[in-house]
Order: sequence, then C-alpha cells, then structure tokens
Amino acid sequence: MNIFEIYREKLLNILKDLKTKKVIILPESLNSINVDIPPAKFDGDISSNVAMILSKPNQKPPDVIAKIILKELEKIDEIENISIEKPGFINIKFNKSFWSNFLKNIFNNEKTYGVNLNQEKKKYLVEFVSANPTGPLHVGHCRGAILGDVLCNLLSFNQNIVKREYYVNDFGGQIIHFTKSIYCRIREILFNEKFPTNNNDLYPGDYLIDIAKNIIKKNKDLNFDSFDNISDKLTILSVKESLNLIKFNLKNLGIEHDNFVSERDIVENNEVEKAVEKLKKKNFVYLGKIKAPEGEDNSKWVEREQLLFKSTEFGDDKDRALQKEDNTWTYFAGDVAYHENKLNRNFDILINILGADHAGYIKRITSVVEALSGNKNILNCKVSQLVKLIKDGKPFKMSKRKGDYITVEDLINEVGKDATRFIMLNRSSDVELDFDFSKVKEKSKDNHLYYVQYCYARISSVFRNLNKKINDEINFENFDHIYTKDEIKIIKKIAEWPKCIEVSSNKLEPHRIPSYLYELSSEFHSYWNLGKDDKSKRFIDENNKITNDKIIFLKSVALVIKSGMNILGVDTPEKM
Repeated sequence: MNIFEIYREKLLNILKDLKTKKVIILPESLNSINVDIPPAKFDGDISSNVAMILSKPNQKPPDVIAKIILKELEKIDEIENISIEKPGFINIKFNKSFWSNFLKNIFNNEKTYGVNLNQEKKKYLVEFVSANPTGPLHVGHCRGAILGDVLCNLLSFNQNIVKREYYVNDFGGQIIHFTKSIYCRIREILFNEKFPTNNNDLYPGDYLIDIAKNIIKKNKDLNFDSFDNISDKLTILSVKESLNLIKFNLKNLGIEHDNFVSERDIVENNEVEKAVEKLKKKNFVYLGKIKAPEGEDNSKWVEREQLLFKSTEFGDDKDRALQKEDNTWTYFAGDVAYHENKLNRNFDILINILGADHAGYIKRITSVVEALSGNKNILNCKVSQLVKLIKDGKPFKMSKRKGDYITVEDLINEVGKDATRFIMLNRSSDVELDFDFSKVKEKSKDNHLYYVQYCYARISSVFRNLNKKINDEINFENFDHIYTKDEIKIIKKIAEWPKCIEVSSNKLEPHRIPSYLYELSSEFHSYWNLGKDDKSKRFIDENNKITNDKIIFLKSVALVIKSGMNILGVDTPEKM
C-alpha cells in the first residue's frame, strides 16, 4: 500500500473533476504534481505541491488554488486535518483509525509491499566490476561491485527483468604481459628459474604463483619449453584461472553475474569492424587530426590523420580516435563494439558502473551509444568513488597478502560480507567513502549495520519468548485498534518504504535504503526503550501474553527490515 501513490491518484481525480466543472485549468502534463513526505516542521502525514503547479496556468496565487482543492479533500473520511503551508503546500493529516487499516492492507499485499506496481516494467542490463583479469579484486573494485549488485536487486524487487554482466578485458597488450608473467612463474616452479623482477612489463604479485600451480596441475600434457609455442593456449588458461579467482571473491561478497562477455571474442568475431561501419553509414566517422591531450607537450605531439568518431556532436569536448598509429583498434573502439553488442540484445536500459578513474570516459561512451541507437537515454553511467580505510580516526593499512593493494578477500576476512556490503552503501556512490573499522566492530548506534540487525533480532526475540514464529499468519478479525502517538510515528516511517524504493529505483541511488533502515530501526529502538519505565509500552505483558495489535505492529517493522536487507544482500539474524 503506497499511500503517496494512492493520494496522488485521488488528487488527480479531484483535479479532473474540477476541470470538468470548469473550476480550474489543468496544464498539459500533470507529471510534476507529487505527493511526498512533509518536512518535519509540518504537522502532517503527507504533503503535495499541487497548488504551486496549478498556480501559473490558472493565474492565481498557490494558496487560492490550495483552498479550492482543500474543500474537495475534506470530503474524505479518513482525513483528520488539512492545512496550507507557505507558499502553497497542501498538508494532510490522517485520523488514527487510518493507521490500523494501513497495517491491515500491508499484510493483505505482503509480497508486493514497497513495489512500484504502477511503473512500466523494463529490461535492464547492468554491467559492473569488469576488472581486468590480470589480478585479484581490490577494495576499489569492491564498492562498485556492491553498488551494481544492489542496483540489480532493487530493480528486480520492482519486478523488472535484470541481467548482471561482466566485461572481460582479455585482449591486447596487458593480457600479453599477464600471460608472460604466468609463463615466468611456471618456469620458476618447474625449472627453478628466477622470476625476472627487473622487467617492468611483468606482473610481480604472488597471486600469480597460485594461478601458475593450477595451470600446471590441470594441464600436465602441456610443454612449457617455449613461450611462443604455447602463448595462445596459455592466455586462455591464465584468463580462465584469474576469472575463477575473481568469481570466488565475488561469490564471497554475495555476487554472481549472469553473463561474462569476452573482449577477445568481440574482436575475433569482427564486431569492431561492424560497429565502426555502422557509425560510418550514419556519417559519425571521418579521417582527421586531433590535438595533443591536455597537459601534454605540444612540441612532442605529432598530429596525424586517423579515424575519428564525431563525439563532439553529442556534447563531448573532442572527437575520439578509433584506430592507433599501427591501424589496430583503440580501447575505445573495442568499447564501441561491446556496446553495439549490448544494443543488439534489445534491453530497454543499459547501466554501467564505472570506477573513479573512468569518470572522464562517461561522455564518450554515452555519445557513441546515442549515435548507434538514436536514443539519448538508453545508457546510464554511475561512478563508484574511492574508498578510504579508517581506524581510530587514522588511515588503516591492512596486511597486503596479494601485493601492494588491499584485496576484497582481505576486507571480507577482516569484517565479513554483511559489514562490507552495508558500509559500502552508506553514502552516495559519487562521493568518497570512509570505511571506519572502529565503528564496524562496535555494538552501538554508531554501527548502522549492527543497529538495523539488532532491531530485527529484538523483534524476533519477542516471538521466540512466546513460542511463536515471526512468519505466522495474522488474525485480522475485528481488528480496529487505535495506535498511540509513539506507535504511529513508527507506522508513518513504515509507510515511507514504498517512497524510498521509488526514489532509490528512479534515481539509481541504493544508498537511500540503508539510511532509511537505520532511521526506522532508530525509531523502533527508542520505542522499545520506553518499555523499561512504562509497562504499557512493553510488547509482552506480565502474564506472558501479547495483544494482536502489537503482533501486527512488530511484524510490519520486521517485514520492512527484512525486505530492505534482502535488497542490500545482508543477513537479518534472529539472535545477536
């Protein structure tokens, strides 16, 4: 039951009726009319901007329009009070019986509570992580991985079709260097040859040793006497083993992709040529020269004629090269082909989760997707900013068992999956995040994960003490309980859950969910603590009994906590 959506619909019906009676004039579109959570200073349950939207077409002040609408709203029985707040907000307060009916309706539609049922369902392709298969996942990848996964959970919760995808950068110079590094480790293991640490083209990390051992173990018939004779086969094996490690780390984070798309396959299937040819036919490709990149010495830059994409026609700051000096394709050209591949699979919306170092790449890739598809809005890019590890107010350096950076494995071993996922979502993805190890391990209000999980555990303890199960069916027969002011405060927070889902989904901002869950949990803990001094506010009475109204109240809080934590991919333990 989305009370905001319900009352928006009621308002629209009132407006249409007033238009028919020629009382008001309506604009062509009513999309900007909303029903929202009122500011704390307003004594209301819901608030609408409708009067401000209608002010201009009717050439009347918002408060005059508001008074016209107020008269119609007063006819609705469940409304206790309506006020008009400057400059023209209509502020609605429900009567107390409304809230018991509200809870009843939640459980009548328990499985879909929070889902935006009126929104058109779409097919989404979400590409995230896509880390080079040349090393383990580090903390920088972790935040983007969790963001992508939770976005998928959120979109799926809203009944969209969602696919998770990982683009494997398994082609080009870096993969050749990676394969040579594996080969040197194999030679080190088999023939006791010293790894050439002075070769800057090679990857020095100890993680390569495990990959090399696995390749030797699984491929005993291979001859490692010559790199040239085995390079192609070894590249495939090395990438496969590295991806297995990445998949293992992601699984420990609770993440599994539906698709792994190989750059090598795209190149070898001539998809780059086909995509570039498509751009040529649309007249978005030409032979031209580009100036030296910003910050580079112009005197050392040699302008040359090369194949360029007209990205400036789509708002980019310069046109982008598709071919290198040796006529091989640029990294960007490979991405052009990959996104054409995505478009050919007929998704409604494409979402890319990019690391902080790729923020400057957004405009060129959105430009080319628009050029290929003719759709400006089909691709949405989200940036996952940097993570700083903090302990006791100072930068925290964990053990770096895999090289010169902290891996996802290190982080999970230190604080666990739940803390990693929850804390990584504590702030908007486009700002840097401080991951505070001190707070993560606290059992206090300052540890937001603990506080939310403890809320669910407290509710579970009530049912456990009564030998009941939290999922037992509810008896609503003759249920017309009038909840107290303190209880209604929490129920109003529960009513905000569909709004939280709506905004999080529309804006692709899942960090709103842990914030909401923390606020709900805080309200609940405050109410729970009132029972220490006031017996009437305790859930179980002196006779070890519980009233039906309290069962319904508790279950509604638990329902939303569970629903939100499922989207986040975080557990809700019944005991803590």
